Amino acid sequence: MQAVLWNSLSPKAQADVLARSPLTANQGLSQAVSAIIARVADQGDNALRAMAQEFDGVSLSQIQLTEAAIDAACERVAPSLKQAIIAAADNIRAFHQAQRPAPVSLQTRPGVLCELRTEAIDSVGLYIPGGSAPLISTVLMLAIPAAIAGCRRTVLITPPNVDDAILFAARLCQVDEIYLSGGAQAIAALALGTQTIAPVDKIFGPGNAWVTEAKRQLSQDSRARITIDMPAGPSEVLVIADDSANPEFIAADLLSQAEHGPDSQVMLVTDSEKLASLTRDALERQLASLPRANIAREALSCSRTILVEDLNQAAAVSNQYAPEHLIVQTRNPRALLPKLRGAGSIFLGPWTPESVGDYASGTNHVLPTYGYAASVSSLSLADFSRRFTVQELSRDGLVQIGQTVMTLAAAEQLDAHKNAVAIRLEAKP
Repeated sequence: MQAVLWNSLSPKAQADVLARSPLTANQGLSQAVSAIIARVADQGDNALRAMAQEFDGVSLSQIQLTEAAIDAACERVAPSLKQAIIAAADNIRAFHQAQRPAPVSLQTRPGVLCELRTEAIDSVGLYIPGGSAPLISTVLMLAIPAAIAGCRRTVLITPPNVDDAILFAARLCQVDEIYLSGGAQAIAALALGTQTIAPVDKIFGPGNAWVTEAKRQLSQDSRARITIDMPAGPSEVLVIADDSANPEFIAADLLSQAEHGPDSQVMLVTDSEKLASLTRDALERQLASLPRANIAREALSCSRTILVEDLNQAAAVSNQYAPEHLIVQTRNPRALLPKLRGAGSIFLGPWTPESVGDYASGTNHVLPTYGYAASVSSLSLADFSRRFTVQELSRDGLVQIGQTVMTLAAAEQLDAHKNAVAIRLEAKP
């Protein structure tokens, strides 16, 4: 990790230090994803089968998994893994159940009743990537709040050769339908529908650049009536630490994100040169024993150690960066909390590694990256619902505010708006 002295940098150099790698899809990727979307739109199930053979080397007789196949997969999951999944699910469920919104109902004037209500999104699609590591925890993070919110239909789609534990987690979380397809074609199937898959209203879940680009394109496609969970980019963590922190802990936290991929970014912000040096040594020692050391080392080459004057400046640097994950290992981490803004999720103290949030503390691990945490919230129960307002006026209520409405409508030269009120006030009770 490159070490820099924050106060020695110009504002532009500081911005460069906090910069991520370019995220914008290249023209070739954008065109390739568009072609896949068009193929699914035109050929439906046949496109999914052909691309499963082409990209995954799998010949699919059925796109939807049967209950019998799911039952068999669940039987094959080791009891110890089942217990861990159930324990994590219990914590995630408890935290998200506590997020149930209360309806708002009040009279802004006598006879003028206004309400704010919440209803579940009708149908949601959950994309779970394949790859070298089955993302069991992501099933829990997406399907549990969908169930609590009361979504009528929850659909999970994942590449063929799905891990048995993914299916156990899906069954545990009351997923209604499970389909086998991966990549941009899976997102297109959720958004546009096929002969087998009915389209959904909102799509959730991580993925590679192809998946991310497909979500972006389809969220702006008039053929699809979908929204997506949030903007996505490579995983990242920023650690704020003082000289009381354990360098071995910090190194482990940095590497836990660096091993995600070569485009992941990890940052250490500290007011202690000694800690920075000790952490650098700990990184080298721990890297030697990691199976994904080459990936982590590449990520570290684009990461930074930033030396600041004090913890107040450390908080300011973090706020400017707006990290996905923010770990605070200082003498009194909670004292720094009021000064911290724009982080996807914050982990306080030496005994709170980022890993607990990824799996089992109860908070959601689907978080904004790439600086979007400055304005985008972490995933919560609210993302699986929509809010809407209700108003009901008595005649006396309309009398209370009618003149106000008519005056504003006249000022905006919207006479029909004004007349909708006037005609009622002139009518006999």
